[in-house]
Amino acid sequence: MHAWESIQKTLDYMEDHIGEDLRIEQLAEMASLSVFYYQRLFSRLVKKPVREYIKLRRLAGASAMLGDKRKRLLDIALDFGFGSHETFTRAFKEAYGMTPAQYRNRPVALNQFDKPDLLLGYVLIDEGVPLIRDGLVLEMNRKELREPALFMGLEDYVPIPGQIPVGETTGIDVPGELWRRFHLEKNRIPRLPHGREIGVAYMGNAPGGSFTYFAGAEVAAGEANESFRLWELPARTYVVCGFEAENFEALTTVALDKAIRYSGLWLQKHNLTQDAFAPELYYGDSSGDVSSDDSAPDATYMELWLPIR
Repeated sequence: MHAWESIQKTLDYMEDHIGEDLRIEQLAEMASLSVFYYQRLFSRLVKKPVREYIKLRRLAGASAMLGDKRKRLLDIALDFGFGSHETFTRAFKEAYGMTPAQYRNRPVALNQFDKPDLLLGYVLIDEGVPLIRDGLVLEMNRKELREPALFMGLEDYVPIPGQIPVGETTGIDVPGELWRRFHLEKNRIPRLPHGREIGVAYMGNAPGGSFTYFAGAEVAAGEANESFRLWELPARTYVVCGFEAENFEALTTVALDKAIRYSGLWLQKHNLTQDAFAPELYYGDSSGDVSSDDSAPDATYMELWLPIR
């Protein structure tokens, strides 16, 4: 068994028993490692100490439960392994900058520390060969875009701290909040029939310590609307990472985070350099209808278009 497999075994166990008493000695024994070497290897592969990782995964599970107002905050805290309401509140505020009660009263998109899939760091697939792993179907291909594609939508500046690297930070998900605004307003965009939606991070005119994020829908050339911004996907060569997930929420969070990390590794192993933007193209139900609970489109497939040189 490879060393990373031993750590993955304990990650899987933690996820299934996240609300229980998880002792490092027990986890190290499960990995067939000494406590010292287990903690050292865990921190190197997961990029967090064991106890910090457990706390962040408990917070991720607890925050998902806060939308159910029938459950008391204390009960949620205890269900996810926090010893008291005070301990839960303190950890939640430290991670997200607000208390659980504040989040419950005014929910926003949150960044979470994802459960890692360490296999993705050690498997290199060929172009056109799907990789199926833990609810994720991923495939890498090259595409030549011969004509630019135009998108209309909203943009905002995003502070880098708390947002990057994806899947390894906590706090308010600023791009996620921009998508929420976009879904409420996109019915006013003259989008192409069956057109795609796009999210893209780039520098633009962002101030120091920030980047620009754009969320938009595909429109015909020549379209304009003072209420929205335009962004053009340039004609050039891309490496396209296409992937599927079980539902839209998983697609735009855990699956997207894994695809971004794996794409970076794949380009590095193929001696390819990516330019400083990485569009996310969404496929699926793009009718533009928004229900009363502000739900997003029911897309389960998307692509990362990585401009290479």
